Amino acid sequence: MSMMSEYTIKTQICDICRKMWQLGWGAANDGNVSVKSDRDTFLVTPSGIGKSDITPEMIVKINTSDVILENSEYRPSSEIKMHLRCYAERNDIGAVVHAHSPCATAFAVAGKPLDDDALIEAVLTIGCVPVTPYATPSTEEVGDSIAPYLQNHDVLLLQNHGVIAVGVDLKTAFQRTETAEHWAKISLNARLLGGAQAISKENVDKLCAMRNEYGITGRHPRHK
Repeated sequence: MSMMSEYTIKTQICDICRKMWQLGWGAANDGNVSVKSDRDTFLVTPSGIGKSDITPEMIVKINTSDVILENSEYRPSSEIKMHLRCYAERNDIGAVVHAHSPCATAFAVAGKPLDDDALIEAVLTIGCVPVTPYATPSTEEVGDSIAPYLQNHDVLLLQNHGVIAVGVDLKTAFQRTETAEHWAKISLNARLLGGAQAISKENVDKLCAMRNEYGITGRHPRHK
């Protein structure tokens, strides 16, 4: 549970939303963000509002049953079921970011995971990123499709949909989303150049051993 005031958290959510919009991580009202503010309450971006237009006063407060506790004039994100499933599956999750960042989403649309062990920063921080089975947005199907993967992964590609990242806090979840998009761009360009050169298993092991030294936490799945 965060020790920050709820208004501070709401302000941070708006800041992340603006960054998502500036980075072009979705069109129209795409994407959503949530933060666990207490054991049983969550702050969620409103549905139907562009990320650049969201203000702290629009952030919706809900409980674990998706009952609105504050700002009932707004509806929580249509993907709230997916967010709540993340929190239910793992006690260490404090924030969830879902985006339609173009390059990572291209991999999701193509059904191709990010798992080539070729980018040092990605190997060090988020490990491989799998593609979860197709699920109808805004339904319980999405939660069911991602739940098995959440046990070992902090970043997932949603088949034909987008990318979702979780973290102990909002900054961590956002940075993982950012790393996945950056990796996807580099991986795509590497493929155009003939294919990425994978890091050897020995050097991947060395990178993974350095995670504690850099203070990197979270689940770290290995592909090879």
